[in-house]
Amino acid sequence: MTPYLHTKAAARAPGSRDIFALAWPMTLKAIFLHGTVVIDGLLVSPLGEEALAAMGLAAALAGLVIGVLFAFSNATQIRTAQAFGTGDPIFLKSVIASSLTVTVTLGLVGVVLISLIAPGVIDQLAVNEAVAAQAQTYLTIFMVVIIAESIGQSIASFFNGCSQTKLPLYGYVLSVPVNVVVSVGLIHGLWGLPEMGVAGAATGSAIAISLQSAFWVLLLVRKHGSLRRVAGWHKGAFSPTLRRHITFSLPIAATFISATMAAHLCSLIYAKMALNGFAAITLIAPWNMLVGQIAMQWAQATGILVAQLLGQGASEDVLDTFLSRAWRGAFIAAAIVACVFLAMCLSIDWIYADLEPETRAILFGFLPILLLIQFPRATNAICGNTLRAAGDTVYVMHIFIWSQWAFRVPATAFFILYLDLSAFWVLSLFFWEEVVKFTPFHRRLWRGEWKHSQVAA
Repeated sequence: MTPYLHTKAAARAPGSRDIFALAWPMTLKAIFLHGTVVIDGLLVSPLGEEALAAMGLAAALAGLVIGVLFAFSNATQIRTAQAFGTGDPIFLKSVIASSLTVTVTLGLVGVVLISLIAPGVIDQLAVNEAVAAQAQTYLTIFMVVIIAESIGQSIASFFNGCSQTKLPLYGYVLSVPVNVVVSVGLIHGLWGLPEMGVAGAATGSAIAISLQSAFWVLLLVRKHGSLRRVAGWHKGAFSPTLRRHITFSLPIAATFISATMAAHLCSLIYAKMALNGFAAITLIAPWNMLVGQIAMQWAQATGILVAQLLGQGASEDVLDTFLSRAWRGAFIAAAIVACVFLAMCLSIDWIYADLEPETRAILFGFLPILLLIQFPRATNAICGNTLRAAGDTVYVMHIFIWSQWAFRVPATAFFILYLDLSAFWVLSLFFWEEVVKFTPFHRRLWRGEWKHSQVAA
């Protein structure tokens, strides 16, 4: 049986090595995840603009459901860490059972809604019938991915919460090459496979993600199969246990869903910018997403360990010692991210040699913002993940939602639609958003109430 039991006396302050051991597999997994989107686009691009448009339209619709699944899975990661810290196998069993119930239900509901709504939406948005037909075919196949992810992401988050962050990474190491090879073969009809075009990309993703999720299911049975024999539920019965899991998860999920919606709305507003500025903002976004994972995953690993320490009943001294170490590491991670952006900006003429000089100049002009933003972003992330780990999820949700919808979104519209400011000032809003969040985050953390959280409640 997996040793879950801990004692309060065993609680100690983890060091930077402990955080790094959790963070580096999570960082690579996140890079694999976001890189897959780029790879799919590259594989489909030889088919032409219609194929890309079809895939983009279908992916936008499916991405809404996938985003919700990932949001709830993130909550599972924190709840699992709390349960793992307590050493209570009943709590752990309750978390994984509740999480799978929630995400599989959401996945099935998402598939049903897509089946009912997507055809009409695609017909309205597609530029022609050919694009609409390809998008509908892609989306129909991609529903397999939604169901597979509804199972797989809960399990991956459960592993992360149990400090087994390498296991989800192994799944991506397995699935990404399969996705690429199978998709190439099915898109172009290679190696005796049927030539399916855009549908081939969806089929490759469906096969790869199904394989990945099946692999994680096998690992779950192997590593934590003993939980099936544990009697009872954390709240006495499954129904109240499930309700408690949903109550805990909703604010976290709402935070991530809100961020996604705000980003999409801002992207629509960006389209009103001058062409070169819009291109520069569009190009910097994937860099921000990929490179920023270094600091973000360090903060998530910190949150996992804080949740485990709180579950163990660690003393204030232990929590303070650990958080000071985590904070120093966060500043180092932020400095690394800043250095990557410095190297990127200094290499713009080589990386984007085909762009117009004005667009390259705008990208280089982003450098001061890209250097400065990393440090408040990293320390805010430490605060947010620590407070979430202590169960203070509603407060964190309010900080994110208000900073997005009361500040960044309206300010973006004002800067672009009324003041017609340059891309530099539009991008600077991300920095000022971190400044807006800084005081409420740090004031809440310094009050110290989170150190006495009863995470098993």
